[in-house]
Amino acid sequence: MTVCSKLDFSGKAPLARFYVNNRRDGSRLLSSALAIFAAGLMRVDHPIGRSVALLAGLVSIYWWFCYRQIKP
Repeated sequence: MTVCSKLDFSGKAPLARFYVNNRRDGSRLLSSALAIFAAGLMRVDHPIGRSVALLAGLVSIYWWFCYRQIKP
């Protein structure tokens, strides 16, 4: 089972993926998340900066795994 596969917890309707299906839009999402991560790192001395960096970093890792699974 892959990280980005659709999950079905209730047996009724699968959850929508938190990613796109083409490489162009995927690279845009990934670069935006990395830019937000860098902005959070600039203010790592503040709790909000740490939270933004942590959240954007986790989203970036997830989107990187999803991006690698898209066929060119």
